[in-house]
Amino acid sequence: MLNIPKFGRFVIFSLFLCALVSSCSIVSSRPADTPYDMDVSKFREPEITGSIGSREIRESSGVAASRCQENVLWTHNDSDDGPFIFALDPQGRNLGTWKVANSENVDWEDIVAFKDADGRCYLLIADTGNNYRKRNVLKIYRVEEPSVTNKSLETRRRNSLVTEPAENFSFSFEDGAHDAETILVHPASGNIYLVTKNITSAAGVYKLEPFHTTPDQTAIKVGNISVPAVPNGLITGGDISPDGRRVTVCDYFGAYELTLPENASDFDKIWETRAIRFDIGKRAQGEAITYADDGNTLYATSEKRNSPIYRVFRQIE
Repeated sequence: MLNIPKFGRFVIFSLFLCALVSSCSIVSSRPADTPYDMDVSKFREPEITGSIGSREIRESSGVAASRCQENVLWTHNDSDDGPFIFALDPQGRNLGTWKVANSENVDWEDIVAFKDADGRCYLLIADTGNNYRKRNVLKIYRVEEPSVTNKSLETRRRNSLVTEPAENFSFSFEDGAHDAETILVHPASGNIYLVTKNITSAAGVYKLEPFHTTPDQTAIKVGNISVPAVPNGLITGGDISPDGRRVTVCDYFGAYELTLPENASDFDKIWETRAIRFDIGKRAQGEAITYADDGNTLYATSEKRNSPIYRVFRQIE
């Protein structure tokens, strides 16, 4: 969630940095010939597939492409909304609205889709917004992914369907309170990663064990992400590719990808690699990005009503 006081500090901080660096851009202050240059060889130009039609979705703070249903995207609003999830197609047409049973939206920031070893599909929702670092204990919900049907197409909040009761667990970061707007789940191990949102330093990456409902877990720091932008740690969304070899993250302005080295068997080595920037489109306030199930298509949304849905194709390697 972006609030005015925090955004004001962000602008002031960015302008201060710009004053120190000639030809500074808020998107990237690095010269174009550095390794952080946009990689046009791996990504095609972004395209708009449609816009979010439902006016009930005013802040698409997270987005996840289903791993069980073709052409289904899941999103949710930021704080100040009830515990609702919305299904869309890539053109932004409404596919259904569900109230997540046994949950509360304090400050939902991201959503991720996950298929377990038995083929069951879930959605994990990160109630991890913490702008003023007042919450020492945060929460993650897991709910069985609802099925889109003819009945669901007509639902809105006033007549929403209800999910199966969500499971949840609470956790804290090992080194104190953080604001985190990004949840990632590794498709093979089920390990959960939270990426913090930092204005003055690189984003921290913290790991939790695969989802279980034991309370009071501790998220252990395993790395950092520094993207080629100013600020370099203002991460607002992300996803792990279905093959578990790539990570995409975004900030308000751009998108970035990290790739696990070919000879690496430990996924956490990915946090040691450099992020490659790619164009995800001109979003008003970008907070969400996801890989589609094919691993070579990415979708991104933005806050504000009737947000465009952007799609980018990776060049198949």
